[in-house]
Amino acid sequence: MVTSSGAEEHRRRDRSAHSQGADLTEALHTAVRKTMQQVDAAAAAVYLLTEDGTELRAAMIVGGAPSLFTLPARMPLKSACATARALASGTTALLADPDPAPTQQQYARPYPYATLAAPVLAAGRRFGALTVLRPETCGDYRGADHTVVQDIAAELAEVLAALAERGVTIAPGPTPALVPARFDADTNADTPGWGVSGVPGSSGVSLMYPLRRLSDLLNQATTPGDIVTTAQECIMSPLHADALVLASAGENRLWILGHSGRSSGMVRNVHGTPLTAPTPAAQAAQGRPLFISAGHPSAAHSDWYEDSPRTEAFLPLIASSQTTDLALMGHKNVVGVCCLSFPGPRDFPPGERATLSMMAALLGAAVQRVGLSEKQHQTAECLQRRLLPSTLPELPRLTTAARYRPATVTAKVGGDWYDVIRLTDERMVLVVGDVEGHAVESAAVMGQVRTAVAAYAIEGHRPATVIDRTARLLTALRTELLVTCCVLALDTADGTTEVALAGHPEPLVLRPDASTGTLGAPANVPLGVPAPDAYRGREHILQPGTVLMLYSNGLIGGSATDPGSSAQALLDSGNRAAGTDLEHLADHLVAEVSSPQQRRDDAVLLLARYEDAAGAGAPRTASLCIQRRDVQGVKAVRNFVSDRLCAWGLTEMSDSLQLIASEIVTNALIHAGSDVDVRLRAFADHVRLEVRDSDSNPPVPSPLALDEEENAEAEHGRGLPIVEALAGGWHSFPNGRGKTVSLDMPIPAV
Repeated sequence: MVTSSGAEEHRRRDRSAHSQGADLTEALHTAVRKTMQQVDAAAAAVYLLTEDGTELRAAMIVGGAPSLFTLPARMPLKSACATARALASGTTALLADPDPAPTQQQYARPYPYATLAAPVLAAGRRFGALTVLRPETCGDYRGADHTVVQDIAAELAEVLAALAERGVTIAPGPTPALVPARFDADTNADTPGWGVSGVPGSSGVSLMYPLRRLSDLLNQATTPGDIVTTAQECIMSPLHADALVLASAGENRLWILGHSGRSSGMVRNVHGTPLTAPTPAAQAAQGRPLFISAGHPSAAHSDWYEDSPRTEAFLPLIASSQTTDLALMGHKNVVGVCCLSFPGPRDFPPGERATLSMMAALLGAAVQRVGLSEKQHQTAECLQRRLLPSTLPELPRLTTAARYRPATVTAKVGGDWYDVIRLTDERMVLVVGDVEGHAVESAAVMGQVRTAVAAYAIEGHRPATVIDRTARLLTALRTELLVTCCVLALDTADGTTEVALAGHPEPLVLRPDASTGTLGAPANVPLGVPAPDAYRGREHILQPGTVLMLYSNGLIGGSATDPGSSAQALLDSGNRAAGTDLEHLADHLVAEVSSPQQRRDDAVLLLARYEDAAGAGAPRTASLCIQRRDVQGVKAVRNFVSDRLCAWGLTEMSDSLQLIASEIVTNALIHAGSDVDVRLRAFADHVRLEVRDSDSNPPVPSPLALDEEENAEAEHGRGLPIVEALAGGWHSFPNGRGKTVSLDMPIPAV
């Protein structure tokens, strides 16, 4: 509770802060106005260092349209812009022509303004820079212009230094204050908190600045997170809101796209709300913006926030609409709602409401565009994954692991694939391939080639013959796309391996002594290219404990000058960091690939470890499939684990593994909604349990107490801490069409 004396102190501080802010605004306004008067310029701006000193931001701009809107809102200190160079050098700087034409050629400059900047420095402190623009038709700046701008910047620096001595924070606001060079006083009214008070037209043009900035950034947004970040910068911060929530409308409900600030209460109120609910967010989703004053019954409840009452705004996000449509009821093209919350009472002047309506229109178009792009990308990725094997078969003496990473810079499907083909209990064929391009045709050709390779391999042909016959089939199908491929056949009885390539990188080996190398073979030509000779392969003998690595070029990236050497170095570093456990090694290898925002090509990775030659040391395996929605499935898993461990003489491990398996399988049956495969493998010193399902999302363990905003799955995952307690840890990794949860339990010493 705030006492009357406390409230008076709060108001006094507000008046003091307002006064100090006015002093800073007046100093900046005086500098830019004086610059415009003394220099024949189209626009002038003061850039100030941010409080953390990491960048320069525009604090005030004066000029006419469109010149004042061409000035950047922010720039790094190492930018090539004249503003940053002036501050760095301590003297005036000019904008250099980035692409000068030959002297005999007439051309238009990419940027039609000549820029001159002077540093704002005083008492050993750097405040920022004063920048002016002049149309190219006015000619270059003369020495007198440099002197004038530098003198005005020096005067401004002295004033700012004095303000800093009084305790005024010298830093830019969320958006610059804009002052038009020419204005019509009859058509411009002040909006409190925007621009320079008392200067007609300043508040209106200042309101338009974050709108223009929002438009620029939304054009670059590719994910919902980008949209939220942009809204935070261009809407939440300029309007001094302390909470922002963006929600999309789908399936007759509102779903959270993202949020920022003190938004947990609003998120709980909005997420999953039916569009017919009597809440402000749902009402706004009908097409009419709502501005709710503090103290109104519809405003935020006191149990959501500690400092209620609050003021809220709910803006409908309408795609492909004119801004004038936003005031109409019953709009049928609402794609979401933007929710803003402000501490304490607040008014929304007409200028702000009009600007917010235009901002909502831009947000709606961006939400619709990004949503469609995400759906296209998800569809493409789903198609690609459906063409990959759902599970990897395993031999008693061969363990495999695979990873597929789609390209992220395009929503189109790619043509990379992997396959593991079991021929007999001792023979296995490993395949990795890459179809040219990123289009539906690439995926279609990949499906054809993968089927052909598998069919010829199952017929018992050697790898070179498999590739040769697939090449002839591809020629008969008359595809114009090229395909590279690696086919490797392994006999686990004696380690005999045969490799055949069709223009694909050679497979790598990680030997038992931790050295790396390649399994050399003739390169041959890609499939789809007329082969001058028959395809040829080469045989090798593997030692027990050898790890094979087959991959596509996307794993290394197109910038590698020597992909083979880069891949070998990657495998070597992966072995040092993750050891020879295939799942850990696979995770490390794909983590070393370029970030998701930079992947321009699909990438596949297939690892296989040749466990042992024939003998008593071969691991024992057993598997069980549980059908989706099988209510008796968990009981069957417990019986399966008990029977197998007893048969292998490991009865002492049965109770713990039964409990672990039942918890993981229960989690898979509830969340994946698919068939669940369970596999047990008993090695010499440990037993491995693997549970596979079709949900690619990893299981989320839930502790007994946690913040609901940090874990939306708080009601699930309670059994996973039990698994961790009994097994000491577990791992989740993607397979072709879902995920696999695995763990190793050591066999107790006798």
